Amino acid sequence: MPLESKANGEDIRESFPQPMEIIYTCTRGFFTRKQLFKRLPILQWLPSYTLQYLVDDIVAGLSVALTVIPQGIAYAAIANLDPQYGLYSAFMGCFIYCIVGSCKDVTIGPTAIMSLMINAHVGNSGPEFAILSAFVTGCVVLLLGILNLGFLVQFISFPVTVGFTSAAAITIASGQVKSLIGISGQSNEFLDSWINVFQHVQDIRLWDSVLGVSTIIVLLILMQMKNLKGNIFWRMFGKYVALSRNAIAVITGAFLAYSLSDIRNSHPFLLTGNVTPGLPPIQLPPFSTTIGELSYSFSEMIAKLGTSIITLPLIAVLESVAIAKAFSKGKPIDATQEMIALGISNIAGSFVSSMPVTGSFTRSAVNNNSGVRTQLGGITTGIVVLVALGLLTKTFYYIPKASLAGVIIAAMLFMVEFQAAAEIWRTKRIDFIPMMCTMVACLLLGLEYGMIVGIGINVCIVLYQISRPSIETMPLTIDGICVLVAKPDQNLMYSSAEYLKHQLLKQADKHQCQFIVLDGLHINSVDTTVAKALVSMTHDLEHSDRKIVYWKWNRSVQCTLLRMDRTLFQKTFRHEESIDVIIKELIAQQTPTRSAV
Repeated sequence: MPLESKANGEDIRESFPQPMEIIYTCTRGFFTRKQLFKRLPILQWLPSYTLQYLVDDIVAGLSVALTVIPQGIAYAAIANLDPQYGLYSAFMGCFIYCIVGSCKDVTIGPTAIMSLMINAHVGNSGPEFAILSAFVTGCVVLLLGILNLGFLVQFISFPVTVGFTSAAAITIASGQVKSLIGISGQSNEFLDSWINVFQHVQDIRLWDSVLGVSTIIVLLILMQMKNLKGNIFWRMFGKYVALSRNAIAVITGAFLAYSLSDIRNSHPFLLTGNVTPGLPPIQLPPFSTTIGELSYSFSEMIAKLGTSIITLPLIAVLESVAIAKAFSKGKPIDATQEMIALGISNIAGSFVSSMPVTGSFTRSAVNNNSGVRTQLGGITTGIVVLVALGLLTKTFYYIPKASLAGVIIAAMLFMVEFQAAAEIWRTKRIDFIPMMCTMVACLLLGLEYGMIVGIGINVCIVLYQISRPSIETMPLTIDGICVLVAKPDQNLMYSSAEYLKHQLLKQADKHQCQFIVLDGLHINSVDTTVAKALVSMTHDLEHSDRKIVYWKWNRSVQCTLLRMDRTLFQKTFRHEESIDVIIKELIAQQTPTRSAV
């Protein structure tokens, strides 16, 4: 029947929103004062800013800077880039987020997971690809934010996130073992890293190993200083020692390397080496490049970036929004604004040779524990990083690779989410399957493919649950006639169509019921496949001289079925409160027919 058909004088056509209505809804209020304050959060907190806030923000900014400088150098190594690129990535996000960021605790910059994913795609192709990747990531994230598509990250469930994060931490730590013990090697993948270690066992350097292991032990000890007891002085001393532990470990390692090399006229440790001094040039991202004798156009560079143009933005959004929620203390977080801030940070960063950045949980925790009051703390962090680039790069030469490896491994020890895994096992054990599959796949196949495997398994589990709705059946006897009442507990999707039909016919045959009442109280939507299956089931029951009644189905679902077959369905919908009344009416309708026969 055509969609213009009417049942009982009512219009059953399916309505669609007009294009102008969609445009109006999306743009309504876009150019208002309220929207301006929403998209520029600095306008909300700056007017009420005080001098006391400034002191707290400077202290917090310094604490974060002392963390991000050694981390930036280390993360550049993970991405297989020169050390300065880690620092180039550490300041622009701080400045941008101060203006458009909505959570005072979040710090934007290089992270271990993003660095590892950059290495997988552009680690051997030169910094130009990493910089372009930052630009593309920023454009994609900004577009997702403008279009309010942040819901896409909701398809990545908590178990998949736990498996992904844990696998990333294990992979990153494994990739740093070679630097920890002073052996050569390029790969940062889990299996390749350990194969490389066992192949070069004979090349292990004693003093690098001692320094690396000692760095990890010292970092773990310093982290406990935050729990120092005593008067206010000792508590504050322990707090800031714990917050600055990474800087303390790296500075101590560099001083030790410099002192020993000066005494022995040789280097007992493998060192970071030369770091390009000075600030990065402000220029357009590289839309073409030449590596050796090969020239790459923009399209060829994008092709080489591969799936990272999708996975990097999703992981960046997932990390940043999750961190903002973790530190929001119950306040609502505008995911769209966080995506806009992150997108602009990456785009602006690509103009100063930054690799892709996102929110850092470690540095955000440092920011929070340091008592930051507003986003202005990021300005201090950015300025300190710029000062380090301009004045301190010569001292970075003596930073031992083993110290940086120790810093990374110590951080990764707390990224393996044992507690979250225990919660998943305790709460719902079937969720342990996508978590473990994600983790194993990430370790064996790589982070991106592992994430896809995890999401795929999760979707399969959800589809299976949707395709097998719980159907409550209750056989009744009314006037000596068997009546089967069936009530599905959820909406009916195409994957559940044949299952529903099979179960109803099976139960009707089992109880020899002449009437079937299908209760649609919990059914708010059906698709074409379900409608077709219900047509087939209704015909099958009629051929076996049985009747079906569609009871308490809402209007939108009725219209869907009527558009499929109005003649068949318009006589089967009933809304009476009592099943007894419905069945007795049907029995009365059948009695004259049988008498006539």
